[in-house]
Amino acid sequence: MSGEYQIPEGYYYVRDHIWIKVDNNVVTIGITDYGQKKLRDIIHIELPSIGQSIEEGETLAVVESIKASVEIHSPVAGRIVKVNSKLMDHPELINEDPYGSGWIVKIELAEELRTEDLMEADEYSKYIEDLEESV
Repeated sequence: MSGEYQIPEGYYYVRDHIWIKVDNNVVTIGITDYGQKKLRDIIHIELPSIGQSIEEGETLAVVESIKASVEIHSPVAGRIVKVNSKLMDHPELINEDPYGSGWIVKIELAEELRTEDLMEADEYSKYIEDLEESV
């Protein structure tokens, strides 16, 4: 059931369990509560460089947990304007506060965000429910 996962309103979600928070022309990106719980204890993260350009679908970061190593793909194209350097010493922040201090990067959008490929909270909740039922 998706009731056991935090899925805050006001964010967009993508199928690979990434959240996007929009603030004008800059988006903040992180791993959803569902995503971090599936990864379990996160022990390391490789972050991109500030100023780096990134294309949609390109690898944005690599997250290592006790369970797996996972590439995080960018849901948007743009330029990285900020990285959460706290994660270098404290990658567990993604587990502890996925929508707050566990954010990964901020990207200045290359073009206006296309939201038709993104899910809102209720759609993402239903998506997780369907995933859980199919297991």
